[in-house]
Amino acid sequence: MSETRKVKILSPEEDEPILHSADPSGPGAENGRDGNDATSEAAGSSSEDRVKDLETALEAKEKESRENYDRLLRVTAEFENYKKRMSREMDDFRKYATQSLIKEMLSVVDHIELALQAASAAPGNKLTEGLNLTLKELLRILGKFNVTPIDTLGKPFNPEFHEAILREASDECSENTVVREMQKGYMINERLLRPALVAVAVPKEKTGRRDADDGSI
Repeated sequence: MSETRKVKILSPEEDEPILHSADPSGPGAENGRDGNDATSEAAGSSSEDRVKDLETALEAKEKESRENYDRLLRVTAEFENYKKRMSREMDDFRKYATQSLIKEMLSVVDHIELALQAASAAPGNKLTEGLNLTLKELLRILGKFNVTPIDTLGKPFNPEFHEAILREASDECSENTVVREMQKGYMINERLLRPALVAVAVPKEKTGRRDADDGSI
């Protein structure tokens, strides 16, 4: 009696090798955990470095921003000072632009006043009347430019406004008092245009003292 053999025909799916997943508790499990931990630590270190870089960059930008703001404040302050200075210079220019011309005109006023003093002996003279009218008109024009005479007679000598060219002995006035005016002084706005030429008083010396002083030389 012949022996019968059974043959198992594998399907294409069954013919492929079956891949078994590794046992978590197997020999390679520990190496896998170490690799994952190292990767996590590297990723964490990289994030911290990135944060530090960003913080450093932010601090640098904040410092630059403060420096730019301070520079802007300084430039703004300098510009405001420049505008104020230019405004003052323009005001001074408008006030004193005609100073040279007016100073030359004062000589005309001086000559008219001298002519009036010389003609004072004939008060009814038509020439005197004409000179008076001319002088008044000149002074009116000067007044429009804020030119005013300096009051000197009987005032204490002030070197800022007076120029002493004579000393006159006097018992009526105290020492260094203006007793005579040879030429009028004038102001233009708050500035001296021309000082007044004056004579100042000095006390009269006694004869005995003068002789003693002369003998001591």
